[in-house]
Parts: sequence; C-alpha cells; structure tokens
Amino acid sequence: MTVSSRKPETGPDVWQGANLKQDASWTYQFTESDIQELESALRDCPAESDDLRAVTRETYPLPNLSATLAELQRDVVKGRGFVLLKGLPVDRYSQLEAATIYWAIGQYFGVPVSQNAAGHLLGHVKDVGDLKDGTERRAYQTSEALRYHTDSCDIVGLFCWRGAQAGGLSSIASAGAVHNAIGQKNPDLLDALYEPFAISRIGEIPEGKLPWYMTPVFNDFRDCMTCIYPARDLRAAAVLSGAPRLTRRQEEALELLDSVAEEFSLKMDFEPGDMQFLHNHTVLHGRTAYEDGGPQGGRRHLLRLWLSAPNGRPLPPHFAERYGTVEQGAVRGGIICPETKLSTPIDID
Repeated sequence: MTVSSRKPETGPDVWQGANLKQDASWTYQFTESDIQELESALRDCPAESDDLRAVTRETYPLPNLSATLAELQRDVVKGRGFVLLKGLPVDRYSQLEAATIYWAIGQYFGVPVSQNAAGHLLGHVKDVGDLKDGTERRAYQTSEALRYHTDSCDIVGLFCWRGAQAGGLSSIASAGAVHNAIGQKNPDLLDALYEPFAISRIGEIPEGKLPWYMTPVFNDFRDCMTCIYPARDLRAAAVLSGAPRLTRRQEEALELLDSVAEEFSLKMDFEPGDMQFLHNHTVLHGRTAYEDGGPQGGRRHLLRLWLSAPNGRPLPPHFAERYGTVEQGAVRGGIICPETKLSTPIDID
C-alpha cells in the first residue's frame, strides 16, 4: 500500500463529526444576561435604516458579553474552527432589529467584506425563485443541496431568521481530517489536490483580472494547511475560454474529497435565532436540500456575513488573486468589482 509522504494534519481543527455529536462544547447558549445586554445596546443604537455600517463595537458596546465573544472568536480562528450560538429570542424582534443584533455580534468576529459584485455586506441565503431580470440564480438562492465548499473570506457567519419546513441541514467537515483521510486512501489523489485548479469568478471580475484564477485546493504555507474549495465555481471554469480543463485524475480527487467530507461531517438543524461562525480556511460547509412551507408557512431565510479576521492566519501569496491582499491584520477577502457599491440590504426578494 502506498503511503502519502505528506505530513498528516494535527490540532483541534482536525475532527470527525461522529465524535462531536454528543459534545456540547462547540455550542454557546446565550444567557438571559447576554440577551438583556444585547437588547440594551439595541435600544441605545436604534435600527432606523437598512445601512448597518454605522453599527460597530463602539456604537454597540457589549461590556460583558464582548469577552465571551472574543473567546469564541479565538476558538474559531485558532481552535476547533466553528461555533454555534443559540438562544436568541428572534420572535421579539423585527427583521431589522434581528439583523442589527447579528451584525453587531459579527463585529466581534471580524470586519464584514463584500459577498458579491453588488457589494452586499449582509447576504441572504434563501430560495428567491426565478429572478425578475432573468439572470441565473446562485446556488445559495435555491433550495437545492449545496456541495461542501469554502467561501472567499476568513470567517463565514450564518444566522437563522426562519427555518425550513423540512431539510436544510447545515453540514460541516474538518478540512484537515478530510486531507488526512484522502492521504490514507489514495496518496496520489491527495497530491492532485495540491496542484493548481482553475476557479471561475462567475462573472464577478475585479478590474484587471481574468474571468478565472488558479489555486490548489490544499495549500501548505508557514506551517498552516489552508483549504480553498469553491466547489461550484471550480467546475464552472470548464466553460471559460482559455481556462485549463479538469483532468480525470483531478475529477477523481474532487469526488473523493466530496465523499470523505460527507463521511466525516457534522450536521446542524438550524433553529430561528441560531448563529454559526466557522473558519473558512479549515472547515468545509454545505447544506442538504430543503422544502419551504409555502405561501403561508414562509421561506427558510438565513442572513450571512463574510468576515475578515484581524487575527487571521498567514495565507499563501497566490490567494491575493481572490482575497485582494493576504496581509495579516488587513481587511482581506470578499468580492470587489468596478461596479461594486457597499450596502447592507435587510431583505432581498
């Protein structure tokens, strides 16, 4: 049996979902004191418009909860790689108020960055139906299952405003554990994932850039193994003129990655008020398909943040093709195009 020459990943961010199902340490339950503090700050920082950029740590102070949030943020970036916050009573709030609380908590995890060419700093993950302008929906705008993937930021945050009638489970997997298992199962395919792939920008092209960029899925840099796997965009590059095509070996490597991620996954059934924050460089995430409740039952609706972490890890230089800069401590990641205008839309139909 061939053994991979690559060093196995170790540390708290290497885990298997089966071992965490009965472990409550990755869940934080808001206390009544926490909720009172959040609501007090909300009263002093009223949500009067849909521009949340004025809501900062300074304008939304959390003198007691801030220490807890800082500890949770460190565990996301330096520890296990994810946390689930529970217990926010969303039925007390308007959507604007709930979005304000979520945005404010997000400030303690990182700096929001643009999630699309339009410049949305607050994203909306829901089935929007057929778009009025005839443009193709992104995968997160449907009720379909989402492949395991990563996004273009340090930390991804999701907040459940409304749950699905059925399905819609959040699925996450440790990139380090997946990496190690692939090395054990097929070292050659692990090596393939360290080779460059073409990634489509899906029409969201920064000034002076090609419609695609090149990166391996697994990247070793300064003692960190960092995963970048925009699963749909990677496969979409096949239609771009001039972009390298996937080889059969690369296709097999991606198929193995997907299957191992599912084997090692941890599933979460979001309830209204739940907030999930995960380290995009070490945790893959996806979603099962879901059904909405129809016109009377409402639609599954998550709010999303892409965050740049001030204490983020070192990133390989070629990540600058996607992140703009890889400088530690700088605001990095997101999507900025010539037409981008930053905004925080509270709802999107």
